[in-house]
Amino acid sequence: MGIFSRFSDIINANINAMLDKAEDPKKLIRLLIQEMEETLVELRSGAAKHIAQRKQLEAQLQRANSQLIDWAVKAQLAVNKGRDDLARSALIQKQQAAERVATLEQDLDRYNVALSSATEDATRLEQKMQEARTRQQALMARHTQAKTRIKVKEQLASHKIDDAILRFESFEKKVVALESEVESYELGQSEQSVAAQFKQMEQDDAIEQQLNELKQRVAS
Repeated sequence: MGIFSRFSDIINANINAMLDKAEDPKKLIRLLIQEMEETLVELRSGAAKHIAQRKQLEAQLQRANSQLIDWAVKAQLAVNKGRDDLARSALIQKQQAAERVATLEQDLDRYNVALSSATEDATRLEQKMQEARTRQQALMARHTQAKTRIKVKEQLASHKIDDAILRFESFEKKVVALESEVESYELGQSEQSVAAQFKQMEQDDAIEQQLNELKQRVAS
């Protein structure tokens, strides 16, 4: 997945900066699709090279297997003719051919894995491209809605909330002032009540004194 991983690295390295500057979401999506298209071309080119190299390996493997069989036949023939020296030489060549076969089979397996991976990556990338094209309008609409919602929330956070708090604090201060005014009235009324009682007592005493004086004058 080398090429596809490199594509992912490119996107991951640039996507945040691109999104931060994405005043035009349509342009951003178009650039992303273009990036995927270019990567897909490179991916298919690499796959074509893998296929060509695999064909060469398959041809080499076929020749090595033919040589392996041929040296095995020659070794058997030499043994039948009583030529142990030639049989030994044929067996050595057969062993070397077997080693080449094993090496070529390993190389072919690696190319098959690489080709399978490239094919899988190409399929995934094509699906992503199709998805990007299909969802292009929806993504742009969502981007616009998200930007609008962010602006609204920023405005609310910077103004409306502060205003609400200030209004609440102002109301709280008015309540405290009213409570203080009520307490002052109650205190004043209490003081007036006590003073009135003392004044009434003084008036009562004066009346009683005048009454007593009248009674004394009448008696005398």
